[in-house]
Amino acid sequence: MHRMLIHARQTLAAIAALTAAACAAPHPKPVAAPPVAPTLDASYDWHVLLIAPFGSALKDIPLALHEVLLFRDAAPPAAGAAPPDEPECYAVEGKAPRFMARLPSEYLVCFKHDRLSRVEATVRLPLTESAQIFADACGLWTKNALPVGAPACEGADGNIAFAVHLESEADAADAQLVITLNSTEFPADR
Repeated sequence: MHRMLIHARQTLAAIAALTAAACAAPHPKPVAAPPVAPTLDASYDWHVLLIAPFGSALKDIPLALHEVLLFRDAAPPAAGAAPPDEPECYAVEGKAPRFMARLPSEYLVCFKHDRLSRVEATVRLPLTESAQIFADACGLWTKNALPVGAPACEGADGNIAFAVHLESEADAADAQLVITLNSTEFPADR
C-alpha cells in the first residue's frame, strides 16, 4: 500500500508539473486571415460599355454623338492600292456608361459601314492602386487572375474580343486603363 501511495504522489506531482508548464507556455497567436480581395461591383463588367449591340446602325444608337478624328501612324498604301477602310468614331455627348466605378475620361464608339464595330474607353486610376485594380478586374474578365503588373489582358466572349492595358506617364498621379472591345462579326480596322 505504501508503494501505491508513493506512486500516486509521484503521478500527482507529474500531473501538477505538466499543468503548470502548460499554463506558463505562451499561447499561440491567432492566425491572421488572408487579405480579402475587393468586391468588384457590376460596373467592373466590361459589358456595361456596350450601349447597343455590335452591328447596330449609327442612327439607332440611343445617345447623342459627335464625330472625332483619330490620327494614326500608318504606312501609306502600296502604289495602286486603295486606302484602308477606316472606321468612323464618335464620342458621347454627355455621360458615358459608368465603368470600374468611374466615369470614363474617354469613351468612343466606332462604326464601319454605319455599323457599330468597336468601343473604346479610358478610365483614370490612382497610380498606387492601378496595378492591383487592373489585376483584379482582369481576373474577373478572364476568370484567371494575372500577376500584378501584367502588361495586357485579352480575351473573347462570344463575338466580342476585348483587349485591356495600363498606360502611365512619368511623374503622373494616375494611370489610364484603356479597354477596346471589337466585334468579330463586324470588324473595325484599327
